[in-house]
Amino acid sequence: MHKVHEGLVAADAGLAGDRVVTGGSVARVLVAAAARALRGTDCADLGHPGPASRFPGAPDPVRRAAVTRAAGRVALTPAQVADVDAERVARWFVDQYPRRSYPGVVIGSPHGAAVHLAVALGVPWLPAGFEMAVHWAQGAVDRPGAALDHGAALVARLLAGNDDLHVRQVHCPASRGALAGATIMLAARWRTLPAAYRRFLGDRLAPGAPVLLLRDARTWPVVDVGQGHSFQVGCPASGLDPVDFHPDSHALRQVLRSAGGDAARWEPPQVSSPSGYAEHGVESGFELSARDWAGRHERILHRVLFPRPEGLSAVVADLYRRWLRTAGKTGDRLVVECGRLLDPWQVVRAGLVPYWCENATRRSVEGVEWWLAGSEPYSSVDVLPEPPGVRSPALAGLPQWLAVAGFGRRRRALDRTSARGYPVASVPTRRATEVLRAQPYDLPAPPALTVAEALAVFRDGGTHQGLLVS
Repeated sequence: MHKVHEGLVAADAGLAGDRVVTGGSVARVLVAAAARALRGTDCADLGHPGPASRFPGAPDPVRRAAVTRAAGRVALTPAQVADVDAERVARWFVDQYPRRSYPGVVIGSPHGAAVHLAVALGVPWLPAGFEMAVHWAQGAVDRPGAALDHGAALVARLLAGNDDLHVRQVHCPASRGALAGATIMLAARWRTLPAAYRRFLGDRLAPGAPVLLLRDARTWPVVDVGQGHSFQVGCPASGLDPVDFHPDSHALRQVLRSAGGDAARWEPPQVSSPSGYAEHGVESGFELSARDWAGRHERILHRVLFPRPEGLSAVVADLYRRWLRTAGKTGDRLVVECGRLLDPWQVVRAGLVPYWCENATRRSVEGVEWWLAGSEPYSSVDVLPEPPGVRSPALAGLPQWLAVAGFGRRRRALDRTSARGYPVASVPTRRATEVLRAQPYDLPAPPALTVAEALAVFRDGGTHQGLLVS
């Protein structure tokens, strides 16, 4: 396979980046949203859906056939895995951004608040990895051991042409439903800064522009398969704890029953590391490579570790409120986004304060409730709950989402379209744009923040949220 190395342009080979990266993956949606915001456009053309309905209540053969058809539209075939070129994926990410000079860059773990931060700074956001889904023709949602066996062969093909990756395979029926038995989910993380990223930083960053690295510090039990491959059963985004994926767990029985599986067949592989970084973590080699690049080019790399996604969301929301008020705006209207339902440009256009929930789990929604309870009240609160497409005991019910909207003093709005089929419907990203377009204009936008101003707020308020800033 031809690769592209720094300073050398080789012939394109392999699959296009937009074919490799899972269509509904958060990182893909966040890059698209950030690039549009920096062009001054919204996300009206983004149809990326959240997780598709898992066909609850349908007979097993019907459900399996429907899920297989859905997977066929978004997943790679096992043969295509060998054609994946991670360097080409990196080029696809950076090529989405307008060609101009930037006063900095935000890189790292996928998080909606990181993108809102990047837009307030007027800089790009780049992920430290990407997700792929691959067909699993004879798969079973209740057979994590079989998933590992099948995934090992796929990962070997992938790494044969991409030795700069570490691949974390995730088998999580709680967050993916029946699709966990139809596809293998691979979270590929770069071990070093890709050549396309290095060229982008060298060509597009203004002299002295800093690099801001945001790292998801959540941990999860991991099976170290070796040779650049690791495996985890469940994930933090499921809203469950590792113990909930034990064969005797009542929560697991509920999850598998909803996804068409049987808890009696559940035999997870033996964990080798009880507290490795979860799938959205950043490889230490990636950080070291970015730090080395910054040092060699007389730039400063700042790092922010967040142990909970809610903490970063809270700090960025507080930052936006201060930013808006410094520019003479009220900073009094809040939008609570969820998952792929976000639109950074419309947020800035309307002068809104954004708080991003990773997903629709109770844990995620409780995070915004606690933050709102300790914040100065907002006059209006708009809530965009993304239906997760699965049924799980960890999910927030609509009454909990309504309680979030209830924090608004004058306006309390829960998007009816998102709520109509909750939790098993599928709502495209552009739904957030449709809702936010109805907000009144509050232009001009404030002058862009500097990284120094943002870090000052992070150091001031981030300590209470558990953030580590260095």
